Amino acid sequence: MEPVKTWINVLSWLIPSVALALFLLPSAIRILREYERGVIFRLGKLLRAKGPGIVLLIPIVDRMVRMDLRVVTIDVPKQEMMTRDNVPVTVDAVVYFRVVDPEAAVVKVEFFLKATSLIAQTTLRSVIGQAELDDLLARRDKINHTLQEIIDRHTDPWGVKVTAVEVKDVVLPENMKRSMARQAESERERRAKIINAEGEYQAAEKLVQAAGMIDAQPIALQLRFLQTMREISSEHNTTTFLPVPIDLFSPFLKKSIGELAKR
Repeated sequence: MEPVKTWINVLSWLIPSVALALFLLPSAIRILREYERGVIFRLGKLLRAKGPGIVLLIPIVDRMVRMDLRVVTIDVPKQEMMTRDNVPVTVDAVVYFRVVDPEAAVVKVEFFLKATSLIAQTTLRSVIGQAELDDLLARRDKINHTLQEIIDRHTDPWGVKVTAVEVKDVVLPENMKRSMARQAESERERRAKIINAEGEYQAAEKLVQAAGMIDAQPIALQLRFLQTMREISSEHNTTTFLPVPIDLFSPFLKKSIGELAKR
């Protein structure tokens, strides 16, 4: 009877012990992925961040907060604002950031995701309000860089690193779009007129140079005349032309000029 009583006594404390161990084991072991870290609190005090891999905790005493270290993307909703030159625009953006200090992201801010989103919205409105419309449309890289610097400076104490900020879309009023279209059309017309005037100026210069060469070498005019005859004969085979020297008309021209002088 004694062995039976002994086994009963052993089982009486062994079974509760095993049940308690099975109950506490899941809360004592945590497995963290490569991109995760666990911020450990022991009796409410910050211990340190652990992971990845297996993390052992003291049941009831320790508490762990999981933190994801991957890049997070948040959309900054569209906001209607005024630029520096008083043009109403609607702008939205996207922010890329990640947690680099899990302990600070847990201890120094309540919800780092919400806090980063709100600071991005206010910064977007502030930066766009200080920029002119031409800079917003033509120098968007500069705007993006300014946004990233300001947001990253605010989120750095929270252990959050802003890797990029991109302005996605800039919506202009319809009347502003029409004005910009007219301006672009006028600019294209101006360039076309300038190019045409430059072409005429260059052509006039070449004609002046050609006239100087012909004046220095009169035979060049005769050669040009023969070349023109050749071109006409090759293009219009049915056309018959008879070249007449201009010298034949010289007496008549001189006589006409003399009569006009007497009058």
